[in-house]
Amino acid sequence: MEPATYLGRADAGTSPAGGRAVLVGIEIKGHSSAWTVQDSLDELGQLAITAGLSVAAGTYQKLAHPDPSTYVGSGKVRELKELVAAEDAGYAVFDDELSPGQHRKIEKVLGPGVRIIDRTRLILDIFSLHARSREGKLQVELAQYQYILPRLAGMRTDLAQQVGGAGAGPVGLRGPGETQLELDRRQIRRRIQTIRTALEDVRTRRLQHRKQRDKSGIPVVAIVGYTNAGKSSLLNALTGAGVLVQDKLFATLDPTTRRLTLPSGREVLLTDTVGFIRKLPHDLVAAFRGTLEGIEEASLILQVVDASHPRTAEQIQAVDSVLEDLAVHATPRLIVWNKTDLLPDGIPPAVLSPSHPQAVAVSARTGANLGGLLETVQQMLADSLVSVEALIPYHRYDLVTLVYEKGSVELREETGEGVRLRASVPRALAERLAVYAEDGRG
Repeated sequence: MEPATYLGRADAGTSPAGGRAVLVGIEIKGHSSAWTVQDSLDELGQLAITAGLSVAAGTYQKLAHPDPSTYVGSGKVRELKELVAAEDAGYAVFDDELSPGQHRKIEKVLGPGVRIIDRTRLILDIFSLHARSREGKLQVELAQYQYILPRLAGMRTDLAQQVGGAGAGPVGLRGPGETQLELDRRQIRRRIQTIRTALEDVRTRRLQHRKQRDKSGIPVVAIVGYTNAGKSSLLNALTGAGVLVQDKLFATLDPTTRRLTLPSGREVLLTDTVGFIRKLPHDLVAAFRGTLEGIEEASLILQVVDASHPRTAEQIQAVDSVLEDLAVHATPRLIVWNKTDLLPDGIPPAVLSPSHPQAVAVSARTGANLGGLLETVQQMLADSLVSVEALIPYHRYDLVTLVYEKGSVELREETGEGVRLRASVPRALAERLAVYAEDGRG
């Protein structure tokens, strides 16, 4: 028999505004997964805390599939009403995205004094709190409007229809005008188009910067991972970036890129990205597509995993799913087991994905084995270099310098025409050297 309530984590914080929340989820019958409904509610509780709420209690219902009318079933909604009242809670937070119809029917039962928030809205609220850059704010606003648009009817049911002006009719009769709902929809659609135009401008500028970076031949190493896995901590530990670090989900949102010098002296660009999470709303993935372009251009992906988390395999799978959508499966990937200082024996769990044979264990907090991580990154980047032979004229000595900075020189010969080099370089630099390539001659 299922428990009546599920209490949040012991460290569930208190909201500054005193917002007490009851968590609501479902357990799908016959669905086998190591990630249980309790795990999912626990994560939902962390999201609620990050948004400033306090977790009062939680409950779930076992169903073959979500109820199309009320998500958890009408009987469970009535039980939820009693639980919310008993806990003096002002919020009911649902573990999945609710349809507009489900939202309206639940609201009718719970009454106007209880605010209903689904997982998507909760994540959007957190993103709006943490976005700092202009692009990040635009992306969040776009996703918010896309979420609100199909739900306007429920928000506007109490608004009366407005009428048109005196000259609306063919003979001066006043005909019916647009409803406030229609006006709102039109205004939101206009705003969505304005935001998309602004984002395209931002992305065009980023593409120009990306082309300049490609010309320099500096490889990009992208840090990805489940939210709160320690990506920002790792970036800070390796580069001194000074990015905000908090033990909360989505503590940092905007990407940060810093130069990193490897043991060989070779420079790379290390870029942090937004954290992933299970049930990440589709509109959010679409809105942040531009931010995630840093992953698509990477020569190497560092997939950071919280080694102390009990569901590491499921978190890896959630990240893999998003990376598959980005079509970066061919990019070399290194699993970085972080937070090993929190493990009793100091070693990562033996839950290594067969598709990720490369792995390094570190602690960004203590600095343990960061040197080993850099050596592995250096080796993996070297393995991805392209062999070239080129006769570079002396007036393009800047390219010779780039070869030494970004690659590994195997043979150098001074000639009357220029510098003949045999070297291994990043693919972008190899493309720039193609005009001087000797195709193995000389």
